[in-house]
Amino acid sequence: MSLDFATWSCPLPLRDYPNIVIGHGGGGKLTAELIQHLFAPAFDDEALRPPGDAAILSFDGARLAVSTDSFVVRPLFFPGGSIGELAVNGTVNDLAMMGARPLYLTAGFIVEEGLPLAQLGAIVARMAAAARAVGARVVAGDTEVVDKGHGDGVFINTTGIGLIPDGVRIGPDRARPGDCVLVNGSIGDHGMAIMSVREGLEFEATITSDTAPLCDLVAAMLAAAPDAIHTLRDPTRGGLAAALNEIAAASRVGIQIDERALPVNPAVQAACDLLGMDPLYVANEGKLVAFVAPEAAEAILARMRAHPLGRQAAMIGQVVEQPAGVVAARTAIGGTRVIPMPLGEQLPRIC
Repeated sequence: MSLDFATWSCPLPLRDYPNIVIGHGGGGKLTAELIQHLFAPAFDDEALRPPGDAAILSFDGARLAVSTDSFVVRPLFFPGGSIGELAVNGTVNDLAMMGARPLYLTAGFIVEEGLPLAQLGAIVARMAAAARAVGARVVAGDTEVVDKGHGDGVFINTTGIGLIPDGVRIGPDRARPGDCVLVNGSIGDHGMAIMSVREGLEFEATITSDTAPLCDLVAAMLAAAPDAIHTLRDPTRGGLAAALNEIAAASRVGIQIDERALPVNPAVQAACDLLGMDPLYVANEGKLVAFVAPEAAEAILARMRAHPLGRQAAMIGQVVEQPAGVVAARTAIGGTRVIPMPLGEQLPRIC
């Protein structure tokens, strides 16, 4: 495929990167540019607009959510999980962010020569348990083996199909001025857990990944007020900052959050302070951000806090009309700072 860089609109970070860099997979500006200027035009399809966690397809009167995701985390096992349950939970959560219940999964494995069979067996066992836990069936798969030195043990791709209940209308472009912004718990746990084991860092308290399936939590939220949930997003790569910027752009609204309301695990905050990182940009794997109608926010928040995965749920901000596409935060000292879209990824290969 030949690329016509001259027709791309400014800003053009890819002009500075004629070759793919790690940041193109980081969920930030570089990823968005790659999708907007390369993949989306090539695969031009109505289902790809607007870009969400999953495509919505209609079939015989039913609405299906379809999502695919690849997992290249290193190390393969980490505090709180492994690449196995991560590969299932990640795709299940992409379906859940459209309000869908997961039904079927496929699994593709790219295995590096030399990987101990016992490790692969443990990973697959965890995948199977994670799928059974949400009532999803793994119905197809593929296995490829690459030469030693051409992979980090195993890469996994999962594709999921879920059913969206009647009446549920959730999308990245549906956030409205006045909506309340909710999160279901502390941010940054997964990224810091990976960082600690990969780099051999020791903190005062062990930080564990938050990987978890969010479909039951979403179902509980929908039961509280099905018409009031406008947008859901799981803030994985690029963290909460990237998710908020994507929604602000897709819905053409502004978003204001209060930093003092953000739930952050003290150990994660301490690790971020030590490493000079902002927890807003650190990846999560068991968290969601919800944009809900203000009159139903308290009821939905109460339902979230009654769920095991939402005990630390908090209201962190509000949607405003202007400036459209901009995310801003009120700081602890009363100031305001813009939360920009990250360019690439602070921590490569974490999900």
